Amino acid sequence: MDFDLVNYLEQPLSAEELKRLLHQAGLKPADALRTNEDAYKRNVAGKSLSDDKLIRIMADHPELIQRPIVVRGDKAVLARPVEKLTELGIK
Repeated sequence: MDFDLVNYLEQPLSAEELKRLLHQAGLKPADALRTNEDAYKRNVAGKSLSDDKLIRIMADHPELIQRPIVVRGDKAVLARPVEKLTELGIK
């Protein structure tokens, strides 16, 4: 299967791109957040943040984004576990 790989650390997503991607995957920002990162401890832990604020933090600190997020057409999934790819028709 042909695919495009996006290294989000080298080509960070804007807040709007991230918001659109999360929407495609049916995820709230907190669902796609890596909580073991130092950036999480500094910017998120113990704070009451709106979804928009959390998306801006994730865009500014892409290491906070769970991966891989796989997009096919207008749908996306956080492919953890890999079996989630079946939701996109990928076996």
